[in-house]
Amino acid sequence: MIEEKFAAVGAFEGKPNWDRFVKRKNRLYGRKDDIRSPFQRDYTRILHCLAYRRLKHKTQVFFNAAGNDHICTRMEHVQHVESVSYTIAKTLGLNTELTMAIALAHDLGHAPFGHQGEKILSELCEEHGLGKFWHEKNGLYIADSLELLEDDTRKFKNLNLTYAVRDGIISHCGELNENALKPRGGFFDLSEFDSVGKYQASSWEGLAVKLSDKIAYLGRDIEDANRLGILSESDMDQLKQIARVNKENVINTTVIMHGMIIDLCRNSSPESGLCLSEPMSRQLNDIKDFNYKHIYLNDRIQPFNNYSRLVLRELFAKLMSFYDDKGLTDIMAHAIERNYDDLSYVKSFFEWLLNYVELDEIDMKKKVFMDKKDDFARLRQILDNTKTYKKVEKKEYYIRAVIDFLAGMTDKYAVGAFNQLIEIKQA
Repeated sequence: MIEEKFAAVGAFEGKPNWDRFVKRKNRLYGRKDDIRSPFQRDYTRILHCLAYRRLKHKTQVFFNAAGNDHICTRMEHVQHVESVSYTIAKTLGLNTELTMAIALAHDLGHAPFGHQGEKILSELCEEHGLGKFWHEKNGLYIADSLELLEDDTRKFKNLNLTYAVRDGIISHCGELNENALKPRGGFFDLSEFDSVGKYQASSWEGLAVKLSDKIAYLGRDIEDANRLGILSESDMDQLKQIARVNKENVINTTVIMHGMIIDLCRNSSPESGLCLSEPMSRQLNDIKDFNYKHIYLNDRIQPFNNYSRLVLRELFAKLMSFYDDKGLTDIMAHAIERNYDDLSYVKSFFEWLLNYVELDEIDMKKKVFMDKKDDFARLRQILDNTKTYKKVEKKEYYIRAVIDFLAGMTDKYAVGAFNQLIEIKQA
């Protein structure tokens, strides 16, 4: 039995930094009979938000529009990370409620089509002066500015998560070859994260999720690649050689997870940090290198990469074609003139956009998606969230909105929207 070596430094009430960990940007409504902790509340808020629900139709590595039920989706990956981080936190004496919340939310910012979609959106952002798009930062942005939940007064507000969970989302990058992780010092505005992996998480729990992310995806990606026939016999022989380093007979999801979890728990301490043994750390990096060479950069993935670039760029171009610098009303009217009825995703975009603009500025005489003044008044009454795009009076706000809408799409939705574009109906 491995003792709870981190119990004294976990994110628990009464411990140092507790008040900072559970701090929210705004007061969250409460109930007299609520039995949940702050992190449990975060967990359920994430669980109920729409961005989490869409993860079930987002690519992890392999494009899944055809509906292969046994290929890992982004939602399944998140559940793997939750499971791994829970086991680590439980064993080491860390706060499992916090690791579960961070794990559930850590990939909310992923685009459709996996990391390829992220790369394409980053290209579009840089081409239009918006900087790089990276899913960790986008995940925090979604949690802070886009996702809405109805409160006990029927008002829709932002998720308003605790600092520790928000921090865990933006600092979870698992792509760096690091060992012996320790929390960073200091609590600051998370907007200071201006590049991937710039800072470590502020909590041990955030670091546990970061390592769990890496542990969770390596084996599952191998399993999926093998199931799809991506790996050759020589590739599998190479995996067997990697396995023998730690006297294992095979490398698969369960073997990798079990071996690394046990090794991590045995070798970690508050003094040395969260770390793997040298042989296990070397094996982890060997597996990661193998995956990049034989899976992520495999020639058979390239057609999917080309297709996803075509889909996202064409969807972006169509939505940008409606832009009018006179304001949102004219943009929407322009969409009407351009026969948006044949493109339901265009209408969905504008309906979605209305949630995040300063509605008082819309000319009621020209509004196009609400036929009654009562509908307009009710929309103003129930929305009490961040108006992310102001009045859409600047082109950069509109571009940001288009990027955000595309990033929120599932693979299935993006493919369906693209099919609308290329379909020519007979007169």
